[in-house]
Formats: sequence, structure tokens, C-alpha cells
Amino acid sequence: MDYAAILSILEGAIRLATPLLFACLAGLFSERAGVFDIGLEGKMLAAAFASATLAAVSGSAWVGLAAGVGASLVLAAVHGVASITFRGNQLIAGVAINFLAAGLTVLVAQDVFALGGRTPALTGAARFQSIALPFAETAATIPVVGPFYARVISGHALLVYVAALAVPATWWILFRTRFGLRLRAVGENPAAVDTAGVSVTGLRFAAVMICGFLCGLAGVYLATALGAGFVKDMSGGRGFIALAALIFAKWRPWPAMGATMLFGFLQAVATRYPRLDLGVVVVPSQFIDALPYILTVVILAGFVGKAIPPRAGGIPYVKER
Repeated sequence: MDYAAILSILEGAIRLATPLLFACLAGLFSERAGVFDIGLEGKMLAAAFASATLAAVSGSAWVGLAAGVGASLVLAAVHGVASITFRGNQLIAGVAINFLAAGLTVLVAQDVFALGGRTPALTGAARFQSIALPFAETAATIPVVGPFYARVISGHALLVYVAALAVPATWWILFRTRFGLRLRAVGENPAAVDTAGVSVTGLRFAAVMICGFLCGLAGVYLATALGAGFVKDMSGGRGFIALAALIFAKWRPWPAMGATMLFGFLQAVATRYPRLDLGVVVVPSQFIDALPYILTVVILAGFVGKAIPPRAGGIPYVKER
């Protein structure tokens, strides 16, 4: 494998890790507040459909961005009402959102566009185009470091850089602000937060809506940057992989970035080398394609070390009289 191939894999890993990173940070906010969200997949799918639809109609990726985030926020509000206001089972509410999004997106797409459950292909201003960072063309001539900057760091869509900035922003919000302190506390001991005069319901709703916003960005990226429109089930299990990465990262933002990059790297390898010849043995394409999902199972089975979730996670809070 030459240096050019390595750069190509790394560039692909960043692109493929971006929706996982958005979804992982989304789950991080929600679960830190004590609300488990299995519905990341459904919110990403709804956002991808809404963004692709409005971008195709309007010809603007920014209109698609607003529509995608809005659709995800609506489902986040539904999840919040079901699991916080009515104290329903959080896991069942998330699964219901996944089923709703999977069925409704295809049904509406077929009714509106009659293209077999997909939207028209997005072109031009309807997609987020790649951005060349300063001095990328000049730096490409510098040995080793130059091509890395020009091909791996530069040349991505805007949302890739937003995702990268979201990691330190999440760390700062959770660990350096009063809001973050209270949000983490409500996921560990909501009764103590309530006793201090802070609304547990308000904090959990805020976390769920932040989760919806970030899932919206993930779906928008899938449809208007990584892809060129919406197709059936285009999220492809990324919401569940993001949950596995969140457990792998033990609910911390910087390790979450590393975990999602690992998944993105495996997907990039599977894309570039559908049939990997190691000399002694040839690894079949089916195994390469399954690598990210195999790692997900390994992580969820607990083989990467004990991961302890927030103590009040998944438990509806009932205010004592």
C-alpha cells in the first residue's frame, strides 16, 4: 500500500465518520441527561429525507439544512414528550421513532416524486460542495505533510468541519459550564438537582432537543454532502453504530471522536478494498463489509472494558410530594 492509498483511506474515513460523530455527540447529550435514545437512526433518516426533498425543490442546500434539522427536532420533541412528560419507556419510544421514520420517508418520497421511494439527484447548489482550505494547492507540493493537508484535511464539505468543531464545543459545554454541570447531574441524581430548585424536566428536554439538532446535521450531511439525495434506509444502521461508539467512548466527547474515526476507517477500508489479499489468505468482501458491525457487536458485548452509563439513565423521574 503506497502513501497515496493511505491518504485516500484517511480522507474516506473522515467523510464516513462525520455522520457517526454527529450522532454520537447527539446521544452523548441525551444519555448524559438520563434519557436513552435508540431513535438516533430514525431522526437521521427523517432529516436526510427532509433535507433532500427541500433541497431538490428549492435548489438550495441551506434550505435543505433547515428542513432536515427541523424534521429531526420534531421527532426529538415527540421522543421527549413520550419519555419525559408521560414517563414512557425510553427504549420503546426510540424504536417507535425508528419504525415511523423508516416507513414514512419512503411512503412520502414515493407519493411526491414517484421514484421508488427516493428523491431526485441533487446537483450544484442543492448540495454542500467541498471546501479548499487556505494554501492547500501550494502545500500539495511539500513532501509527506503537504499531500496530507491538501487531500485529508482540506477538500471536505462544510459540515465535516462543523462536526470537528462540535467535539471541543461539546466538551466545553458539558465540563466547563453551569448548564453542563446540571445536565450531567440530572443524569446521575435528578432528585438532588430537583432539590436545588432546578427543573429536571427542563434540563432533560434541553438535552433531547440538542440531540435532535445534532442528529439533524448528521442526516443532512448524509443526503446533501456525502450522498446526492435520499434513498430508502440510507442511514444504514449508523445510528446504532453511533450508540456503540458512545459506549466505547464511555460517554466522553474526545474518545467519541476517536471511536467514530475508527468506525469510519473500517468503512473506508471496506469501500476501497472489497477483497483484501494479505498474501497468506484472501479476506472475502463480505467480511470486510461486515467489519464495522462486527466491532459494534464486540463493543456491545462488553469486550472493550466495563462502561458504566449515567446512574439515572433510562429511569423516568417522578417528583416526590
